Amino acid sequence: MAWSVFTLRKENRSFGSLSLFLSKFYFILSRNFVYLSLHTSNPKTVTKNMEEFSTGTDPRVPAVKPDSKPSSLEEVPLEAASAAVSEDAEVDKDLLCPICMQIIKDAFLTSCGHSFCYMCIITHLRNKSDCPCCSQFLTNNQLFPNILLDKLLKKTSARQISKTASPVEQFRQALQQGYEVTIKELDNLLSLLAEKKRKMEQEEAERNMQILLDFLQCLRKQKVDELNEIQTDLQFIKEDINSVERHRVDLYRARDRYSVKLRMLGDDSSTRKPWSSSMDKNNSGIVSSSLNIRGGMPAGNLQNKKIDGKTQLSGHVSQRKDALSGADSQGINQSGLSVARKKRIHAQFNDLQECYLQKRRQLANQLHIKQESDKNVIHREGYNAGLADFQSVLSTFTQYSRLRVIAEVRLGDLFHSANIVSSIEFDRDDELFATAGVSRRIKVFDLSMVLNELADVHCPVVEMSTRSKLSCLSWNKHWKNHIASSDYEGIVTVWDVTTRQSLMEYEEHEKRAWSVDFSRTDPSMLVSGSDDCKVKVWCTKQEASVINIDMKANICCVKYNPGSSNFIAVGSADHHIHYYDLRNISSPLHVFSGHKKAVSYVKFLSENELASASTDSTLRLWDVKENLPLRTFKGHTNEKNFVGLTVNSEYIACGSETNEVYVYHKEISKPVTWHRFGSQEMEDADEDGGGSHFISAVCWKSDSPTMLTANSQGTIKVLVLAA
Repeated sequence: MAWSVFTLRKENRSFGSLSLFLSKFYFILSRNFVYLSLHTSNPKTVTKNMEEFSTGTDPRVPAVKPDSKPSSLEEVPLEAASAAVSEDAEVDKDLLCPICMQIIKDAFLTSCGHSFCYMCIITHLRNKSDCPCCSQFLTNNQLFPNILLDKLLKKTSARQISKTASPVEQFRQALQQGYEVTIKELDNLLSLLAEKKRKMEQEEAERNMQILLDFLQCLRKQKVDELNEIQTDLQFIKEDINSVERHRVDLYRARDRYSVKLRMLGDDSSTRKPWSSSMDKNNSGIVSSSLNIRGGMPAGNLQNKKIDGKTQLSGHVSQRKDALSGADSQGINQSGLSVARKKRIHAQFNDLQECYLQKRRQLANQLHIKQESDKNVIHREGYNAGLADFQSVLSTFTQYSRLRVIAEVRLGDLFHSANIVSSIEFDRDDELFATAGVSRRIKVFDLSMVLNELADVHCPVVEMSTRSKLSCLSWNKHWKNHIASSDYEGIVTVWDVTTRQSLMEYEEHEKRAWSVDFSRTDPSMLVSGSDDCKVKVWCTKQEASVINIDMKANICCVKYNPGSSNFIAVGSADHHIHYYDLRNISSPLHVFSGHKKAVSYVKFLSENELASASTDSTLRLWDVKENLPLRTFKGHTNEKNFVGLTVNSEYIACGSETNEVYVYHKEISKPVTWHRFGSQEMEDADEDGGGSHFISAVCWKSDSPTMLTANSQGTIKVLVLAA
């Protein structure tokens, strides 16, 4: 304050007027008050002294201790704290470094009056010799520590920490700063903390018990539901066992009645034969005696006839023994088949159990169900519809256990890559089958000739050459001589097998066409899909496509719904199956999701059941009516190639990249059986060469157990399901 008093004296001599002196003095005191407010921790004292000085009660100049500290937390006024909080936003902006725009650390002042972080301004002066704010010339020698600003920053940071810190943290900081607490206050505080701890532990225990109670109640509910479900299932099983036992008794009684009738017929024949033989003996005796009397047939001939009669009798006895032994052997074979079927049941017991319960629960509450006539379903009085349906599944599933080769066709060089068969299809009547692939030829074979001829190499009855490699074939189910093909150049061709000429060629696809299919309900319509992301519908009566569907991914397969030419299923490289109504192609009716890779094939088992194959090594079954996934089939290997897919009303078959054919029942997720291509020498060659051969095409013969299969070596096998 010495400089302030000196200034006052100088001003007194200069102005010589009391009013001017007082005005100037008040201004200087105001400026000093601002200075003191920035350097003291108790601005209220300064205000009080200022008021006393201005009113003349204390003529002394107030002495200020710049490093004064409060004796306790209570000495800081609430008004000052609230004022500081309200001004934090503005102070924060002034305390930012102009270079890094953060709160200044280690503040340094330049000769031009600007403050910066020490590291920021030093780094700046290494590149430039000017002030970042005013561009005035500046060097390292013109930097000075800003002690006042550092103190303000420390106080500001302390206020910010105190605002964000918890009460416990604030108390800890107060103790670290020297806040004095008595033993009594500490005892009270510890008691309060202990009580708070007990209360928190009690609340935590209550919460834990509530969580445990909720879990147990949820578990009880789940187990009660499971118990109710098990009790319901047991009731179903009990009813079905009683129903099956009643029918077994009926069957045994019927068998006994048939046995009695057979014995009665046998007894009648045996009683008639001795009577007739005795009559013959008597007659022969009379005749022989008369002949002897008359000098006719000698006695030696009569003895020979007796011997012949004994021989015939022994022959009849031996025939009856053979018949009995044949019946015994047949019974042994039947018992062996029963044992084999029981083994298959136990091997797939879990899947069969799931199938039974699903069908039984689904139809449990339906009292009146309209059942379609099916030759595999045995409808009996007292039978539940679900039980009858499961019996059909069980019968068809256990009926076959292996695939047997009944014929084989080799199209050419066994190890030539150009013999890959990409498609194989039966005609309308299942009499002819056609093959196509990378050999650029459509070959049509007569199935009866293949089955009856013993040679491995069979000549096709019809052969047609194409310009490009073929990807797919589709026979017209109304016109026996019409077949459609798609090739690697995107051309869709309709052929006449009789004349061996193409009827129509469609060249609208810009890339390889992977799939083509004739409609079963409208023989003039066919659909194709291509790598150009387009699905095109064609009419054999027109030269251009009639419908065009643009999609976002490559099309791998297309298929008409067998019940209507208005619906198609499209398998795409986007891992989805798009089901379209061709009357409104703006968006699909439904998109079936589940495959993890491209969908390579789609086939309809019925109007509502759709099977799909993917390179994620799975097959999936979908309900296109309810838009639901039904089942996933696993067992084969398919990660990169088109290995074929074929279906009938009960079975699904596909190829594998292990050069094997797999057969699944549509109700069971695991394969029923499989067959490996090639001889032992070829298998050894596959093992040495990494097993590069794979099944490339499969096709069922309608609803029969016969199936055509082809692989990447150009080998075609006719397989049949066997017990």
